[in-house]
Amino acid sequence: MSEISVQQKRSFTEQCRQLVDLPLFNQIIIALIAINAVVVGLETSTWVVERFSGVLHGINQLILLAFMVEAAIKIAAHGNRPWRYFANGWNCFDFTIIVLSLIPAAGPMATLARLVRVLRVLRLVSAFPELRLLVDTLLRSLPSMFHISLLMGIIFYIYAVAGYFLFHEIDPTHWRSLPIALLSLFRIVTFEDWTDIMYTAMETMPYAWVYFISFVVMGAFVMINLFIGVVLNNLEEAKLRRLDELQMPPSQTEILRELRATQESLARLQKRLGDLGGGTSQEKGTES
Repeated sequence: MSEISVQQKRSFTEQCRQLVDLPLFNQIIIALIAINAVVVGLETSTWVVERFSGVLHGINQLILLAFMVEAAIKIAAHGNRPWRYFANGWNCFDFTIIVLSLIPAAGPMATLARLVRVLRVLRLVSAFPELRLLVDTLLRSLPSMFHISLLMGIIFYIYAVAGYFLFHEIDPTHWRSLPIALLSLFRIVTFEDWTDIMYTAMETMPYAWVYFISFVVMGAFVMINLFIGVVLNNLEEAKLRRLDELQMPPSQTEILRELRATQESLARLQKRLGDLGGGTSQEKGTES
């Protein structure tokens, strides 16, 4: 009896694993996430909410139920080791969103519940391998970006102090204090009407353009290219790691799964051969 229950459990785990591996399963989840995104967008319309609030609420509940079933199937696919589901960071992300979605959409937590519905759209990132690759690249780029940001902060600080001493009397609107000077530099580095600040300073100091041009070159062109270079470098490394993972030898679980499938195929083939052999013997008996 225990062997039968173990086999049934193994068969159920295998069925869950096969279901998760089906491309259609992932496509259905993507479609549900897209529908959820549309519903969240419709909830911003007062006209739609007044007339179809019940329908929207029902769709939200059905989508949440579908996500819970999806998580349960993925956990069951790991058999006796359900904790392996949480070894994947993207699974933890999906599970966290599902748990947060259980917050009641009424009372003081209503606003938080609506924000969590918006976060469900982020599940599109975990549904597409290409998007996961990009996010992993950005996360791996954070340490290098921190050092670039630190260098950029030093340059900002030096130019802000210099700008205060040079221009705070000429243009107090943009240079009257160190925090305001930093905001002005941020405006310059984003190219948001920065020439107006430069021409105001040049009315009194003709050579002020040296200060602004040098900061634009240092703060915008050099630093932004450094950020881009770091991201591209980490993207190439992430692609190489992905290729290495795809070329990894099959695990013991995968080998056992293939062996089990082969055994089942051989058993079916043997049964068919037996049926054919029985039918042939019956025909010979009839002819005699």
